[in-house]
Amino acid sequence: MTTHEILVRAKAASPLAATLTTDQKNHALCVMADTLVAHTADILAANAADVEAARGTLSEVMIDRLALTEQRIADMADGIRQVAALPDPVGRVLEHIDTETGLHIDKVSVPMGVTAMIYESRPNVTSDAAVLAFKSGNACVLRGGKEAFRSSQAITTALRAGLRECGLCEDLIQLVQDTSRASATELMTAVGLVDLLIPRGGAGLIRACVENATVNCIETGTGICHVYVDAEADPDKALKVIENAKTSRPSVCNAAEVCLVHKAIAPSFLPKLKERLCDNRTVSPVELRLDPRAAAIIDGTAAGERDFDTEFLDYILAVKVVDDVNEAIAHIRAHSTGHSEAIVTENTAISSVFTAAVDSAAVYVNTSTRFTDGGVFGLGCEIGISTQKLHARGPMGLRELNTYKYIIHSDGCVR
Repeated sequence: MTTHEILVRAKAASPLAATLTTDQKNHALCVMADTLVAHTADILAANAADVEAARGTLSEVMIDRLALTEQRIADMADGIRQVAALPDPVGRVLEHIDTETGLHIDKVSVPMGVTAMIYESRPNVTSDAAVLAFKSGNACVLRGGKEAFRSSQAITTALRAGLRECGLCEDLIQLVQDTSRASATELMTAVGLVDLLIPRGGAGLIRACVENATVNCIETGTGICHVYVDAEADPDKALKVIENAKTSRPSVCNAAEVCLVHKAIAPSFLPKLKERLCDNRTVSPVELRLDPRAAAIIDGTAAGERDFDTEFLDYILAVKVVDDVNEAIAHIRAHSTGHSEAIVTENTAISSVFTAAVDSAAVYVNTSTRFTDGGVFGLGCEIGISTQKLHARGPMGLRELNTYKYIIHSDGCVR
């Protein structure tokens, strides 16, 4: 089936998605979770083929993002059940107005219609995006990366089997079969067929969508995330936060890429940071890329011109010494992608300045940036992390896949 045919079928199915009851959607989601688990063998076989084909072309951390296990599939199924347990966003009355002229106006949450998503080699996104779109009353068209196509196809087949078992239209969840740039361009320009486009992946993909899309497009997730260690930071707390933010899963968008350290604490703290992230790590030590002031204190790689503007997605951390919180804020505002930033300090006045002045979707105090996640925020699995300000910002869950309309009643009012 061509991409255009898929879009036409999704558009035709979208009114059905909008009229399903909460019970119908929740039942179907539970069935889809079961069919996903029932298809585990098929999904793992498809994923093994994807992983084998990707070796030598993707880094090991990206292979980890691509690889599925029986447990990861079970976790995906649990994520679907969690979405089923969430409140239905469709039909919420956001505001009610009674006018002197006799109008009774309800501002009501409604689905977007057809949501399209372009994403890279993360097959779990196939499940997350499909079920969030379904629960929020949308038809979805998914266009995954070629590295994960077999996996995404197997996952989509399992989810569509769940729809079929419930007597629902399979066209509510569809996967684009063409993984070339042509299909991505077609989704970006499918005016009248795509109501919302969500890119999720690297900086190049997101930039291409934002710059070229003629349909409504959400700018998501490139994550140049910062951790600032203040002069009044607890060193042990700071080391714990940075280690988690950098090393727990470096290939994700909420991993820290830059550490800023106050000059007063740098001479004592940076050697401890090097010991924690480099010297004492026998597996995957972190490469520290140091500005001149940091390099005068510890050994490491000299930071290059672009190192403070790079989403490494690897065991690499850029380190800079700053004079105070104001310089840290200025650096973040100049180099951040607006995703997630953290300050480690015991001074509440300093943390208040930081949280007020840093203009990112999520700002943390004494907390790892790795928490920027729809599931952690109680939104269920997320469809992406918006780094823009209009319509949606931060982790995008069910409510962010709805818009609203006004429904007006009266007793024969005319104007």
